[in-house]
Amino acid sequence: MAESSEGLGTVPEHERILQEIESTDTACVGPTLRSVYDDQPNAHKKFMEKLDACIRNHDKEIEKMCNFHHQGFVDAITELLKVRTDAEKLKVQVTDTNRRFQDAGKEVIVHTEDIIRCRIQQRNITTVVEKLQLCLPVLEMYSKLKEQMSAKRYYSALKTMEQLENVYFPWVSQYRFCQLMIENLPKLREDIKEISMSDLKDFLESIRKHSDKIGETAMKQAQHQKTFSVSLQKQNKMKFGKNMYINHDRIPEERNETVLKHSLEEEDENEEEVLTVQDLVDFSPVYRCLHIYSVLGDEETFENYYRKQRKKQARLVLQPQSNMHETVDGYRRYFTQIVGFFVVEDHILHVTQGLVTRAYTDELWNMALSKIIAVLRAHSSYCTDPDLVLELKNLIVIFADTLQGYGFPVNRLFDLLFEIRDQYNETLLKKWAGVFRDIFEEDNYSPIPIVNEEEYKIVISKFPFQDLDLEKQSFPKKFPMSQSVPHIYIQVKEFIYASLKFSESLHRSSTEIDDMLRKSTNLLLTRTLSSCLLNLIRKPHIGLTELVQIIINTTHLEQACKYLEDFITNITNISQETVHTTRLYGLSTFKDARHAAEGEIYTKLNQKIDEFVQLADYDWTMSEPDGRASGYLMDLINFLRSIFQVFTHLPGKVAQTACMSACQHLSTSLMQMLLDSELKQISMGAVQQFNLDVIQCELFASSEPVPGFQGDTLQLAFIDLRQECLFALKQPILRKMLP
Repeated sequence: MAESSEGLGTVPEHERILQEIESTDTACVGPTLRSVYDDQPNAHKKFMEKLDACIRNHDKEIEKMCNFHHQGFVDAITELLKVRTDAEKLKVQVTDTNRRFQDAGKEVIVHTEDIIRCRIQQRNITTVVEKLQLCLPVLEMYSKLKEQMSAKRYYSALKTMEQLENVYFPWVSQYRFCQLMIENLPKLREDIKEISMSDLKDFLESIRKHSDKIGETAMKQAQHQKTFSVSLQKQNKMKFGKNMYINHDRIPEERNETVLKHSLEEEDENEEEVLTVQDLVDFSPVYRCLHIYSVLGDEETFENYYRKQRKKQARLVLQPQSNMHETVDGYRRYFTQIVGFFVVEDHILHVTQGLVTRAYTDELWNMALSKIIAVLRAHSSYCTDPDLVLELKNLIVIFADTLQGYGFPVNRLFDLLFEIRDQYNETLLKKWAGVFRDIFEEDNYSPIPIVNEEEYKIVISKFPFQDLDLEKQSFPKKFPMSQSVPHIYIQVKEFIYASLKFSESLHRSSTEIDDMLRKSTNLLLTRTLSSCLLNLIRKPHIGLTELVQIIINTTHLEQACKYLEDFITNITNISQETVHTTRLYGLSTFKDARHAAEGEIYTKLNQKIDEFVQLADYDWTMSEPDGRASGYLMDLINFLRSIFQVFTHLPGKVAQTACMSACQHLSTSLMQMLLDSELKQISMGAVQQFNLDVIQCELFASSEPVPGFQGDTLQLAFIDLRQECLFALKQPILRKMLP
């Protein structure tokens, strides 16, 4: 029972396993079969039995199915056998049709192959056209490049190269001709650099040769711009000068009008002739070369080369000729070359970007300015002609104004002009020293005679002289001074004019110009004129009469100094009451000259007395006197009377001093004669004769040859001599006289 119950329990399990095997995939059969072996013993056997039974059932079902469909299968085979004959017929027909179709398609194949070849050719042609259309712009651009190179349009050629490299060559880079073009472009660039650099060198050489013309043109332009204002200034000065006179010290109006007319004529001529710098110089090589090097990315190399070459040219321009100081043309050529150089640099500065900078031009100008100042200071020191120095000053002013108009600082040049002004004054002083010497040599040292009113007015127009007594006198009459006085006065004014010429256009105030004129005039008076006067006074051929006239002349020149001050005031329009106004030193100048002349009068008068005394021929052994004074002494007294008569025109103190000095010297000379150590003995007759001479001297002193002495002042000059004579007269025997 137990076994039967156990067998009944496994049957449903086996059926379940069989259902799983039939219904599941073969991949899952393994676990299902493994469960068969995991059941109770003999389960496998039972399962196999159950499996066999299942298989038998399926076989039965299949057999039933086959029996059911067998008749249909037979019918299908029968139908196939019937179709077989028709299929064979169809095959024959298809074979025949295929053969006939193949025969007919051979011609089509031939035509088709032709069409294929044509289509291939057409496609190739289209491809070639497309490629040619792609290459044609490249070739056209390259041809354009060659034309630009031939036409020397190098900047455009470089732009074309850029387009070729950036736009066109990438389209055709696979072609060999493109590679050849690419390889040729660097060579073309180098050729362009060399050609443009050659053009630049030619340009630099050209402007070096034409710098003087460029500078001359620029200086004419600057002078032309300044002409109008200068003309107005001259007109104002001319109008102001019409009433500029102090006692007939009139400034020559005709000379001003002539100068103004000449300046206006020059202005008209310059207006027609002046050209611009662009008219004289073709700057295109610089622009072209700069653009080329900029496109090539080598702008720094170009800038360095340009600046280096221009610095070399600057050194050449700044090197003066050894004989530059001999003529004004040498200075003019030097200035025009420098102006031309910096005008070109200024133009390059403003029309290019970065080729030259303001810092570069300022550095170059400072270097040049130091060299210019050193050159001018050295060469101007050789100039001895004031006219040449004045022309040099005018050139420096035009030079400075021109470069100042281009933005270059020129203050140091105007400072240099002050140094040259001192040198100009020195050359003027030397020139006027010669003029004064000539005047003194030509003077007759006699009062100026006048016979009519016309001659009187001529003298008055030259020299400011006022004397009511002289005006009241009838003709003929004489001026107290000699002819040299008005000539010297005129020359002093001419000196002021000459000094004023240098002060013009120096951009200085009227006060500064007034101060310069007064200082230079003081130098003329205190140094030049004073030196000439002193040299004149010391000349051996100048006698007492001439010395007297020189003293009179210096007195009138001293009085005329105030008119010279007024003359300068009218020129500069600066009042003399201004605190800082320099006064003229005429008073001290002519006072020193008078003192020197007075001293020379005393000396020459004493020398003349010595000459007369040397003529004395006393016979110290004579027994009796001649009964009258010695002849030499009478001649000497007559000479002194005539000389002292001339002294009436001198200041009283001078004449009195000269008279006292002469009497004292005469007394001393006679005393020395009497007390001569070589004189061993004197006779009484000689003493009496000597006493007669002393008496004549005392009579001369008492006759008041020069008015103004008080009492017996002049006679006191002979008191010692009188005492010696009295002592000698009292001696009873002849013997050596002792003091």
